[in-house]
Amino acid sequence: MFTLRGYLLTRFCCPKRKSCIPTNVSRKYPFKSRSFHKLLKMSDNPNKLEKILGQRHVSIKNPKIVRKKIETLIKGGASSLQVISDFDKTISKYRHLNKRCPSSHCIIETHSVIPQEIKEEMRSMAQKYYAIETDHNLTVEDKIPHMIDWNEKGTGLFIKAGVKREHLPHMVKDSDVCLRDGFVDLVDTLHKSNVPLLIFSAGVADVVEEVIRQQASVHPNMKIVANTMDFDQKGALIGFKGELLHPFNKNESALEGDPYFEEIRHRHNVILLGDSIGDLTMANGVPGVNVSLKIGFLNAKFEELLDTFMDGYDIVLEDDQTMEVVNAILEEIMG
Repeated sequence: MFTLRGYLLTRFCCPKRKSCIPTNVSRKYPFKSRSFHKLLKMSDNPNKLEKILGQRHVSIKNPKIVRKKIETLIKGGASSLQVISDFDKTISKYRHLNKRCPSSHCIIETHSVIPQEIKEEMRSMAQKYYAIETDHNLTVEDKIPHMIDWNEKGTGLFIKAGVKREHLPHMVKDSDVCLRDGFVDLVDTLHKSNVPLLIFSAGVADVVEEVIRQQASVHPNMKIVANTMDFDQKGALIGFKGELLHPFNKNESALEGDPYFEEIRHRHNVILLGDSIGDLTMANGVPGVNVSLKIGFLNAKFEELLDTFMDGYDIVLEDDQTMEVVNAILEEIMG
């Protein structure tokens, strides 16, 4: 059993070092930062997980709590576990081969099927509303009406562009979207151990599923909750089904009344994966949570957001385009 022998010490300032890029993680634009070192006091024979958690791009604010949570997850085993994850920039990469990877919406917006004038309208809208979404001076309540407005206008442009169901596989195949290294192993591990994977996304459910189908596997233990397209009998987009999911209402309360709740009612241990502060609420509504280990992918604005991420997430991964940490933890849980 993993005990995280010894204990992790939080990072301290190292002014001589300008970059904390681990050897297995590349960063296109090295940044000038506080640049922390972290000491990992372990036994003479550290196990795989201990070594991985000791890498420089892994930040842990409270090592003792993280150790206790991991030990609780291991004790509960696969039968008590569920995994909840965001999709865009969490399951999918933030960048690949020094190129930004598109979100599920952008996969549609940038495809050749979309007329150029509509692409320009979408680009202008994205600049406007994304600035609102990420403005730390606005409250969530202030942002929500803008997110709804963004979705309604974007849906109108998708319909105007003539998006059809048959376009989606080609849009995904032609895009630069890429799943994180190790995601295939992650979903296979969860499937073999019958651990449910709930994917919460403010993106397009049809595109999310198509990406996973093309680059990994869609297993029966996987549930995708996102904005699902509605097509007419000819396969033309006419809108989206149900209530809008946006970055600020993604949580399991959105599944109220869904049979999925009954299937996971006995699973009180949660691993949560996200890439934004809004993703921290995805486990809200899970009944009787025993322990929730939150792992955050900090993809950009490292200087600006590290402290905020460390306040919310148990483990923060800076510029890591892999599932290495998550898979190492699952390996210990599955035995």
